[in-house]
Amino acid sequence: MVSHSEQSAASLLQLLRTEGYSDVSVSFAAYSAKELAGEEVYDLICINAPLPDENGISLARHFAATTRASVVIIVPQKNADEVSDLLNERGVLVIARPINRHLFHHYLQFADCFRTRMLRVEQENEKLKHMVEELKIIDRAKLLLVTCLKMSEEQAHRYLEKQAMDLRVSKPDVAKQVIRTYEN
Repeated sequence: MVSHSEQSAASLLQLLRTEGYSDVSVSFAAYSAKELAGEEVYDLICINAPLPDENGISLARHFAATTRASVVIIVPQKNADEVSDLLNERGVLVIARPINRHLFHHYLQFADCFRTRMLRVEQENEKLKHMVEELKIIDRAKLLLVTCLKMSEEQAHRYLEKQAMDLRVSKPDVAKQVIRTYEN
């Protein structure tokens, strides 16, 4: 949590604790909040704006771009629509002050759901990247079999599959062995 005063931090901390957030780090300026976020991984970053060293908008943008945390910024009611227009496309949830406890509960639930979904998409993305890398290795091995052993692409494909089955290893492992053998 980043807040502009100890009093507002205490109130917000109490709200967060009633929502189940027990391990909360508190900072009173943007620069120290960035340092904390660089050292720890957080599920939620709550900015109670404005801050002594900035208005909180650029800090929210920074955290949205550099962390996997849900980012929430609390602003005065009169600024909420304007700040929301600036930060919504970055995935930052804007909450107007004074805070309604019931709505705050739902905002945090939404932020948690959004973060869970984002993590699931990131995991799927990593899985797909891994699969693409494996396909590149297999294609490189097939190309080597085609050029060095004059196999057809179908024969090279079948060779990699058969070797993987016979040796009880994965196709990418067989492909890596082919690459080590024929690239030297």
